Amino acid sequence: TTTRSFFATPTNLSTPYLSRSSTSTAPLQAEHSSQYVSRNVLGGDLACCCDDVRGTGIATGYYRDGRCSTGADDQGRHTVCTIVTKEFLEYSSSVGNDLSTPMPMYSFPGLKPGDQWCLCSLRWRQAYEAGVAPGLRLMATHEKTLEHTPLEVLMEYAVDAAEAREALENLDKLRTNLEEQLRRDL
Repeated sequence: TTTRSFFATPTNLSTPYLSRSSTSTAPLQAEHSSQYVSRNVLGGDLACCCDDVRGTGIATGYYRDGRCSTGADDQGRHTVCTIVTKEFLEYSSSVGNDLSTPMPMYSFPGLKPGDQWCLCSLRWRQAYEAGVAPGLRLMATHEKTLEHTPLEVLMEYAVDAAEAREALENLDKLRTNLEEQLRRDL
């Protein structure tokens, strides 16, 4: 097993990685309101991760709305849209986080390899450091994830990396066009 550790130590976790939209002034508690549009790690609208796990009728996400949205009441920051693997589920269980056993009282179906689920950001990081991080979907991973893991690392595990690169290139083109327009207008 490969151990990776480029991350901040627990004593300096308060220094976040900045996202493209980290200057948002929206209050944290409003993040899940109908007026707030959650953003993904690329700065776009947060896509659905999974709104019906294996036909159970159970959606993922802290709010069980299918999205990896977060808010002040989500202490675990369930922000990473993962595609779980057998290795990840075994690892998670070995460190005290059994994700395979159903818990109906929490609307939790129990996960099987291939399921998409909103995982806690620090749990994903922990699995990454242990060399067993599951794949993820950037378009459905909340921007708050960037507080614990840089985009470059997330891109390595992204099943939608090609789509993400294209979205970033388009954003860069838009930014360049806007900067040119502003220079001309001044």
